[in-house]
Amino acid sequence: MDAKSYHKILVRGVNWIGDAVMTMPALRAIRQAYPGSAMSLLVNPSVAPLFVRNPNIDEVILYEDRFRKLLGKLRLVNTLRKMSFSEAILLQNAFDAALISFLARIPERIGYDRDSRGYLLTKRVPFNNDDRKVHHIEYYLNLLEAVGIKAPHAYPWIYLSIEERLWARDRLSGLRRPLLGINPGATYGSAKRWFPERFADVANWFTKDTGGSVVIFGSTKELDIVQEIGKNILENKLLLAGKTSLRELISLISESDAFLSNDSGPMHVSYAVGTPLVALFGSTDPRLTGPVGNGNVVVRSNVSCSPCFQRTCKKNDMQCMYGITSDEVFLEVKKILPTTKAVFFDRDGTLCKDSNYLSRWEDFEVFPEITSLQLLKEQGFLLIGVSNQSGIFRGIIDESFVKEVNKVFIREYGFDDFYYCPHSPYDHCPCRKPEPGMVSWARGKYKINPRRSYVVGDKNEDMLLAKAVGAKSILVTTGRDRDSINADFIVKNLTDAARVIISDATNQS
Repeated sequence: MDAKSYHKILVRGVNWIGDAVMTMPALRAIRQAYPGSAMSLLVNPSVAPLFVRNPNIDEVILYEDRFRKLLGKLRLVNTLRKMSFSEAILLQNAFDAALISFLARIPERIGYDRDSRGYLLTKRVPFNNDDRKVHHIEYYLNLLEAVGIKAPHAYPWIYLSIEERLWARDRLSGLRRPLLGINPGATYGSAKRWFPERFADVANWFTKDTGGSVVIFGSTKELDIVQEIGKNILENKLLLAGKTSLRELISLISESDAFLSNDSGPMHVSYAVGTPLVALFGSTDPRLTGPVGNGNVVVRSNVSCSPCFQRTCKKNDMQCMYGITSDEVFLEVKKILPTTKAVFFDRDGTLCKDSNYLSRWEDFEVFPEITSLQLLKEQGFLLIGVSNQSGIFRGIIDESFVKEVNKVFIREYGFDDFYYCPHSPYDHCPCRKPEPGMVSWARGKYKINPRRSYVVGDKNEDMLLAKAVGAKSILVTTGRDRDSINADFIVKNLTDAARVIISDATNQS
């Protein structure tokens, strides 16, 4: 497969929210393999909102109900044929996906050889019940690797606009923090659902112990479950079953301080927006569909019949769920609850002189005011670096040099960690500021509460990063920008930044 040649690619996506989230690293891998090509995603309308703003997709084609019967399929085939796709990559396992691609006369058709569809594919990847051997993220990546597309391991990421984040923040503004989101449903079946009374136990303990609030999510089909839980929660609750669109649900989960969920679509949304998660597993296997990334916990009961992968319990006793106690779950929620405060710093122009792609030790000049950051350490703040380093992608900077420079800040100036994005500005990766990927990873690793934290930088993108995660922003005028409408504070240097942070944090406490 020639990554340099132009392709018009059709990707057949999957039908369920959780599975759709787990395909996101594969979509990014395809985009990176064919950076100049056009990529369309064919998916059901129910999961299409997950891909709004996803930079790896040029177009979403809806597989609507009108296409499901024979005449509808022929209309869809005719539409796809006119679009002149050169390649189809079938992430969906179904026979139907291969048949439609075949009838649409797409020359190259790639997929797993399963569901009796091998003869419809031009590149058949052997299948040996692999979806019961590896995590589903890897299952989709392995398909690409098998046909020569480089597909490194990556975590799913759902892209949200600042406006969506601010809408959710405003919607939840009347609730006391910290905020625990709860998803008690699971569309797959009752064998995946923990018990309403135990969710209520955890919610009551949470509000009493933390002084915070709980928000209970669910679809219209789960309204009865949510109402049953809600009537047993004494205070500080918001019931949103059937009251949110999928994009609104995603935004609200991203603004939660922690999330508690059965193995379900919203569970996958939680880790894909960086919200710390406690996931409850009964009939399914977390090794295959469990949460990925730092700051997430799986709770399951060690019974011999689990995982059985059944929709309902054949033994009629649900021992895999009965074995998960309320106090066990509450203790895990407390463990993941973000309580640490941090200050996130840009590097070039903020901590050291901006040398326009710093690549030599001779040009490395740390601002003398950096010593004042020890005052923040004394106030209990972690110091975390977050730096865009596209010079690595451009071949201007050696990545090992970036790592050594970052170690200087850890070794000599008390920084607790340092993250950097090595990708192209046009890659639109989750880690390139103002996307909050780096902050999200640090949040999970160190249990950081963004709402008690600050972002210090010399560029407007740093101020937008702060707005995205709910932190306060401080623009230092030692680098590129002198002003920003998105800055909460504008100061001359790091000493002034430290003073502002200490004063503001004191006033807030």
